[in-house]
Amino acid sequence: MVVLAVVISLYPIAFALIPGADGLFRSKADALLNSAWYKPIFYVHTSFGGVALLVGSTQFFKKLRQRRLKLHRTLGKIYVISVMISGLSGLVVAGYATGGWIAVSGFTLLGIGWLWTTALAYISVRKVNIKAHERWMIYSYAFCFSAVTLRIYLGLGIASGMTFMDFYPYLAWLCWVPNILFARWRVSALPSTL
Repeated sequence: MVVLAVVISLYPIAFALIPGADGLFRSKADALLNSAWYKPIFYVHTSFGGVALLVGSTQFFKKLRQRRLKLHRTLGKIYVISVMISGLSGLVVAGYATGGWIAVSGFTLLGIGWLWTTALAYISVRKVNIKAHERWMIYSYAFCFSAVTLRIYLGLGIASGMTFMDFYPYLAWLCWVPNILFARWRVSALPSTL
C-alpha cells in the first residue's frame, strides 16, 4: 500500500513536468482548458491529494503512532489540511469530469465521502475518542487511496483494449466503492476496545 501511495503521490509532479502526461486534458473542452481557473484548481486538487496520499500512508504504522505521537499528530494535521484543500477543489473539478453524469456523480460522492469521513475522524480525535478516530481514518484513507485504484483500473482498462470513453465514467465509482467495502470489512475486524 505504501509503495503504491508513494508512486501515485508523485503523479502531480509528473503531470506538471513530463510532456504528454496531461492526457486527461485531451478529453476536455477548449473553453474549459482556456479558462483562468480550471487548470489551477485541478493542480491544487492533485497536488494536495498527493500530499494527503503520501502523509496518510504513514499513519497506519502502529509503532510510529506509539513511539512518535507528536510526529503522528503533526502528520495527521498535514493530512487533514491536505484533504480539505484537495477535497474541496476536487468537488469543483468533479463537476467537469469526463464521462457525463455518471462520472460527475461518482467523483462528487467520492469528494463528499472523503471530506466527511476526514472531518469525523478529526472531530473524534479532538473528543479523545481514539477508537472512533481510527475507524473514521480507515474510511478516509480508503477514499484517499482511490487515486491509486483509479490508476490501476485505468491501466487494466487500457490493457484490455477498451476505449477511454467507454470505461472512464465507471472508474469514477470503481475507484472508491471497493475501497470503502474493504474499509468496512477492516473496521469490522478491529477489536472492540483499543
